[in-house]
Amino acid sequence: MKDAIIIGIAGGTGCGKSTMIRKIKEEFNDEISILSHDFYYKQHNDITFEERKKINYDHPNAFDTDIMIQHIKELAKGNPIERPVYDFTIHNRVDETVRVEPARVIVVEGILIFENKELRDLCDIKVYIDTDADVRIIRRILRDVNERGRTLDNIVQQYLTTVKPMHDEFVEPSKRYADIIVPEGGFNKVALDMLNERIHALLRD
Repeated sequence: MKDAIIIGIAGGTGCGKSTMIRKIKEEFNDEISILSHDFYYKQHNDITFEERKKINYDHPNAFDTDIMIQHIKELAKGNPIERPVYDFTIHNRVDETVRVEPARVIVVEGILIFENKELRDLCDIKVYIDTDADVRIIRRILRDVNERGRTLDNIVQQYLTTVKPMHDEFVEPSKRYADIIVPEGGFNKVALDMLNERIHALLRD
């Protein structure tokens, strides 16, 4: 029997997941642990950097989702975990790990977390953030240039060849599994207040 409340937050690239999670964390502080699906990209030490650049990172097979599921279960039982660390500048997981302590609320986020049935079934609340595609691609460009060392040409090529097709095939259809669909994510104050109140109610039970 798990003791934690697990909240899944999904949505396309650049939809505003991070903003919503930051605002939820401001509300609950140390009562929250956060796990991103991006931490669990598979390790590819057996191939070159140029080969790693060609991998479809927006397909479900790009992730070690089974490990993430086990880590969520451990956190829910009150046990700390050592989560992987992924370096987007080299397209590979590094050897170090980060210790994540258990908390009463576990937030799980990622573009594909509702695509996997076992993963979404762990979630007590499933939130899908729905944001216009043009807004999402602009946010992705700014993030990847400023934080991940990517060039504009590389970002656009990746978006057209893998990001958008995988969004249409896997991410957008997973919206039907959500309990709540939130336009504009953390910028939607009404939805954020309702979600925070629901979490408070679950914590009181």
